[in-house]
Amino acid sequence: QVQLVESGGGLVQPGESLTLSCAASGFTLGNYATTWFRQAPGQEREAVSCIATTTYYRDSVKGRFTISRDNEKNTVYLAINDPKPEDTAVYFCATGPSLCYEWLNSRMYSYWGKGTQVTVSA
Repeated sequence: QVQLVESGGGLVQPGESLTLSCAASGFTLGNYATTWFRQAPGQEREAVSCIATTTYYRDSVKGRFTISRDNEKNTVYLAINDPKPEDTAVYFCATGPSLCYEWLNSRMYSYWGKGTQVTVSA
């Protein structure tokens, strides 16, 4: 079966860091694009970052987040290196496309995790 499971969320303060994990089973993540999305209360779900053969970030997180993949662990990570209160949301990972082309479009993805909560507060 194909499954994605996020973990690593929690409370983080500005000036600290937090790393989210997206563990895959039933397929090899390295053969596909993986995108992190987030959704804040009352807001639309938005794409944050994508990794395939290269990486992409939405403008608001550039320089503050880092996406990476560990092929041995079949896991994609999202390091939130410089969290801001505006980053508070439920974070989801998703996959399906082979590349990050049109990665912002949530309809491109076949598989989704259940999400992990990130709260940024002093």
